[in-house]
Amino acid sequence: MSNNDSFIEEVTEEVRRDRLFRLMRRYGWIAVLLVVLLVGGAAFNEWKKAQSRSVAQTLGDEIIAALESEESADRIAALSEISAEGDATAILRLLRAMEDVNAQRPEAAAQALSAIAADPAIPQIYRDLAVLKRAIMDAGVSPVAERSAALQGIAVPGAPFRLLAEEQLALIDIETDNTEAAIVRLRAILEDGEATTGLRNRAAQLIVALGGELEAG
Repeated sequence: MSNNDSFIEEVTEEVRRDRLFRLMRRYGWIAVLLVVLLVGGAAFNEWKKAQSRSVAQTLGDEIIAALESEESADRIAALSEISAEGDATAILRLLRAMEDVNAQRPEAAAQALSAIAADPAIPQIYRDLAVLKRAIMDAGVSPVAERSAALQGIAVPGAPFRLLAEEQLALIDIETDNTEAAIVRLRAILEDGEATTGLRNRAAQLIVALGGELEAG
C-alpha cells in the first residue's frame, strides 16, 4: 500500500469519527431516552404485575370470607357486595348463581346462568361453564331436547368442558332409555386422552351399571 493510500484511509477514518461524534452530540439524547424508556417500561410492568397480584389476592380473600358464612342468603349478600372487573365479574356471577341453587332458588339460579351464557362480553369459557351448570341443574326437570341442544353446543372439539358435556349427554341417553348410545359415549370418554381419572372412573362405573363390558387393557 502506498503512502498516499495510507494517508487517504487515515483521513477518511478521521472524517468518519468526526461525523459519528457530531451525530452522537446531536442525536445522542435519543439513545439515552430509549434506555430510560426501556428501563422505565420494565419497572412499570413489574409494578403493574405487583398491582395485579395484589388485586387478585384481595379479591380472593373477599370471596373466601364471603363463602365462609353459614347461611346461603348471607353468602349471596356478601358476594353481591364484592366489586370486581374483567373475568372476576363472571366468576362472581357464577358463584352467586351456585349459591342460589344452594338456597333452593332454582328459578333465580336458572335466570342468572342463562344471563351469563348469553352475555357476549363474558369470556367463552365462563359462558360454557354456565351452560354446563344449567344443564346439570335442570336434569330431569327441563325438556330433554333443550338440555341436549345446549350441551351439544359445548361438546365441540376444543371446547374446555367438552368431555363433561359428553358425560351429561350420556346421562340424557340413559334418561331416554337409549342405553347403547350412552355406552358408546362413555366408551369414547374412556378412550379420550384428555379425560381425567375421576371422569374415566365415573364412565367405567356407568358402563358396568348399564350392563356393558369394559375393554381389556
